[in-house]
Amino acid sequence: MKSTHSRLDRLISQHTQTPLGDVRLLLAKKQITVDGSIAHDRKMIVNQFSHITLSGEVLQDKKPRYIMLNKPKAVVCATTDKQHKTVIDLLNTPNKNELHIAGRLDFNSTGIVLLTNDGTWSRALFSPENHITKHYQVTLSKPITDGMVKAFSQGIYFAYEKLTTRPAKLTPTNTHTAIVELVEGRYHQIKRMFGHFQSEVLTLHRFRVGNIMLRELDEAGYRDLTKEELEQ
Repeated sequence: MKSTHSRLDRLISQHTQTPLGDVRLLLAKKQITVDGSIAHDRKMIVNQFSHITLSGEVLQDKKPRYIMLNKPKAVVCATTDKQHKTVIDLLNTPNKNELHIAGRLDFNSTGIVLLTNDGTWSRALFSPENHITKHYQVTLSKPITDGMVKAFSQGIYFAYEKLTTRPAKLTPTNTHTAIVELVEGRYHQIKRMFGHFQSEVLTLHRFRVGNIMLRELDEAGYRDLTKEELEQ
């Protein structure tokens, strides 16, 4: 993903084809504003959501967008796919092709998928270093054992990557169902962790990311995240 930050003079130059040296003159004449204030420093760092005007005309006015979608089965977490419907196809919203997917689910998994045009936010949300817990409901082909619970809490070794997963919490809710809480999101991680015990994951449903809950959304439904959810 390309950088979302830029020096003000370079952004002005790119938008208007003005030579970099001439941007300094525009600043001196107080013709450039950033987020409603007159700009003075050509080296000022701005981002993709900075509101920028030149001589009263808007050069950039892009708003951040944060959408939660309740992904159904048989839908691909991709922006385009030649064979299957994608999560982008489910949206009826302007400029949806500017969005990217934060935290994918595989083809037959269901639940929360977050879409945004804010790369900084999505990277922070799904970085293991930030310890934001993702919650999943799973149904398994074999009964859950104390050994599984202990192994999840200690981390399970993945030979292909030559690494051990971070500790995860496995809470049985019945003999074959459980809640899984983890901070990572490795490729098919939950299925591979249960695969360590030759137990197939029959259903996988993500119902919570940090403090963002799926709640009332119908299957294939979506909505903007609230201000409170973003702040949490």
